[in-house]
Amino acid sequence: MKYLIVGLGNKGAEYENTRHNIGFKVAEKIAETLETPFQTTNFGWMAEGKYKGRKVLVLKPDTYMNLSGNAVKYWMQKENIPLENVMIITDDLALPFGTLRMKMKGSDAGHNGLKNIQEVLQTQNYARLRFGISADFSEGRQVDYVLGTWSEEEKEKLQERIDKFSKACLSFVFAGIQNTMSAFNGK
Repeated sequence: MKYLIVGLGNKGAEYENTRHNIGFKVAEKIAETLETPFQTTNFGWMAEGKYKGRKVLVLKPDTYMNLSGNAVKYWMQKENIPLENVMIITDDLALPFGTLRMKMKGSDAGHNGLKNIQEVLQTQNYARLRFGISADFSEGRQVDYVLGTWSEEEKEKLQERIDKFSKACLSFVFAGIQNTMSAFNGK
């Protein structure tokens, strides 16, 4: 069995530690856990490893957020990975900081990465893991907030949350989405 875990983010040093790149940070933790490095490849950086006998491909697309669907579709087709074995990790303004919410399907909720994936795959029926970044910004400042760096208070808790999200993704690979949602959602 093969699984594709995609952490959404934007390439470039200027985006590295922004809220919008939390998908990359979780993907990096998963690769670290699997003890496999990222290699430059088509549409981004890929780490390939095994988890409890299952092949896991961890992708950080280099397409920028709003073109993430092209990378997801390419790797699904290249590796013959079914939609039910794909997990997308993304930030979410609607959730309080650090909140974990895994879903089997849903709308893009205004997220450009999810919107593009939905357009390219022609479905909303793919698993996603949302990392709450809260919405602590004034009117008209959403882009600055999302592309801004973490507050000192958030930084103190960030690594523990990234670890939890990494464990949720690996649970998805081994225990399936229903069991993982029961075990991790809201935790």
